[in-house]
Amino acid sequence: MKHPVLPFALASLPPVALLVMGVFYGGGWLWAAALYTSFFAFGLDEALGMASREGADDSVDRAANRLSVVLALAHLALVPLGAAAVSGATDLGMLERVLAFFGFGLFFGQVSNSNAHELIHRSSAGLFGLGKWVYISMLYGHHTTAHRLLHHAHVATPLDPNFPPKGRSFYAYFPRGWVRSFTRGYAVERARAVRTGRMNPYIAYVGGGLAFVLAVWLGFGASGVLAYLGLCFYAQSQLAMVDYLQHYGLARRKRADGSYAPQTIHHSWNSPHWFSSHMMVNAARHSDHHANPGRVYPALRLPEDMPVLPYSLPAMGIIALVPPLWFKLMDKRVDKVMARMEAA
Repeated sequence: MKHPVLPFALASLPPVALLVMGVFYGGGWLWAAALYTSFFAFGLDEALGMASREGADDSVDRAANRLSVVLALAHLALVPLGAAAVSGATDLGMLERVLAFFGFGLFFGQVSNSNAHELIHRSSAGLFGLGKWVYISMLYGHHTTAHRLLHHAHVATPLDPNFPPKGRSFYAYFPRGWVRSFTRGYAVERARAVRTGRMNPYIAYVGGGLAFVLAVWLGFGASGVLAYLGLCFYAQSQLAMVDYLQHYGLARRKRADGSYAPQTIHHSWNSPHWFSSHMMVNAARHSDHHANPGRVYPALRLPEDMPVLPYSLPAMGIIALVPPLWFKLMDKRVDKVMARMEAA
């Protein structure tokens, strides 16, 4: 019987090798890297169908954490390689540089983001810190605070800066959520720092991000910084897209006293597709994650009564870029889930 973490490793690690080879040899390696997390992933999702809705035993946490560490360290090694390749420092042609941008950007946005999300939910200080620095390397360190202390606490309400109400497009959602995540997260951490005397982690979020920018500038000049900023923005937009996809329209009811009804498994969208779920370390099993934030990714479940997206997360992300198509596909589904919640 295969180890429950093995499919996650087989789906998430190949892009690392493809990207490293692409930096030095270009050509087909970069084509393969860019296609792996896009068309290849979509094709395998359609061909392989749905993953088992059952999760592994929670005792798999040590193996799951080891894979997360490998992916995080690989990400930190790929950051300078990505900046070098996209900026032209490794003598790639223009088409190869474009392919490198999409290859590295898709890996950072889909695999690295999902893995860092796992790490910041671990109780170990070392694992948590590693996840935080993965986010800092993508100039999105404040997500470490906003996700845990705002999103999980206030999910499906206007108090969550990353909640997309029904009818709001991704283009309206992304800049608003980015700014409010930063400012509201800072307010929370400033109050905690005053209360406890601990250092405000925004010093690391901002200072660490500036250190990465400086290191890239020293290594690859202004063109390297531009390439790095472009990769970071692309990765950030994909993280925001996943939040948008996973919570669109599923609002908690506001009570007469101003409080909100408790969150349930019906306040997150899920995706059961095999390949993208394993490549993104089960980020698509979001309802169970909100119900059990400390549960490691191989152990996440997907019972039949959880809301399910009609296509995999990468495919839904493409659809969300066309708001009229997105609204037509999703608004009726939102209404049905909300009606089930009201009936319950």
